[in-house]
Amino acid sequence: MLLMTIIARLTDGLPLAASMQEDEQTGRNLLEYQNKAKQLFRKINEQSPTKCSLEAGSYQFHYLVERGVVYLVLAESSFSKRLAFAYLEDIQTEFTSQYGTKVDTVSRPYSFIEFDTYIQKAKKNYIDSRARRNLSHLNTELQDVQRIMVQNIDEVLQRGEALTVLDDKAANLSSLSQKYKKDAKYLNLKSSYAKIGAVVVIVVILLLLLRYWVF
Repeated sequence: MLLMTIIARLTDGLPLAASMQEDEQTGRNLLEYQNKAKQLFRKINEQSPTKCSLEAGSYQFHYLVERGVVYLVLAESSFSKRLAFAYLEDIQTEFTSQYGTKVDTVSRPYSFIEFDTYIQKAKKNYIDSRARRNLSHLNTELQDVQRIMVQNIDEVLQRGEALTVLDDKAANLSSLSQKYKKDAKYLNLKSSYAKIGAVVVIVVILLLLLRYWVF
């Protein structure tokens, strides 16, 4: 389930629009996560990864950065990451269409709070199982969601590191992974050549023995 959506300006973390679970009890429980979201917005900058998932207990934060705006959603850990990012892409497209040219002109928090109407509509589409089966416009870039960096939000907030540092670490891990793949490919190729060479040697020996016995 998608529990909370917040849209904020990248440069200063100013919240532009938001939508929270309407259930009163759930709403109270989400106050802690709302505060964590505000702290997170202060850590995201232009060097941060444009897509990232952050574990938060039984929930996960997923965020998308596009055109100077951060789109963040809090979802249950069991909710499909692919659908969560497709949902963020959806609201990003609509928000940019409606308010893209106004983002830098506002100074009051939640200046576009009326966007909640569209958020609620989009959320219903991605939560309803029947509607999800009919979604055919998922961005192909979201197919490999395993490549999206995953961190623990408490570690990020307590460590005091900017998300750009974490992005560098993820890039290093990606480089190491590519190196290991190349090394494994080379070893497999080397092993194949060794097997072929052994077969050739055996065939040559057999031919020599056959020639010896015949002549």
